[in-house]
Amino acid sequence: MTIGIMEVNVVDARGLKKSDLLNKIDPYVLVQYRSQEHKSLIAKGQGSNPKWNQKFTFRVEYPGADDQPKLVLKIMDHDTFSSDDSIGQTTIHLKEVFEYGVENGSSELRLQKYRVVDSSQSYSGDIRVGITFTPRVETEYYAQEFGGWKESQRMISLEVLKFEEEK
Repeated sequence: MTIGIMEVNVVDARGLKKSDLLNKIDPYVLVQYRSQEHKSLIAKGQGSNPKWNQKFTFRVEYPGADDQPKLVLKIMDHDTFSSDDSIGQTTIHLKEVFEYGVENGSSELRLQKYRVVDSSQSYSGDIRVGITFTPRVETEYYAQEFGGWKESQRMISLEVLKFEEEK
């Protein structure tokens, strides 16, 4: 099994369908890979053509439990007084990206457009995304880096205890 880093660059979107009839949409993106999820900033007031220019990092184990690893990008419209509305989503299959990266030391899906579809599979715009994958050697420090906030809190507590004992 190879362990590595996948970096996802969410750049912008074009022609997103409005979910609110009266107001401009305030879109953001939920980027999901297996059980890991990141949320972009809300593109307040940018309407149907938002720009995010954000990079998100995911820990990858390849091959993993599933044969068809994928990245799901869900575009949402932030609403202040009601629940957020789904604008649509796109799915990017990653098997070839990971295979190439394992064989060659890294791989890249250059910045490109992906079609966004809503729950009825109707076209809802395009999103531009780039992806890189770099296999790495797993170390103890590296594993802690992606442990999440609960793991970080545990590590901080252990460091405080160690510091108190040294006094």
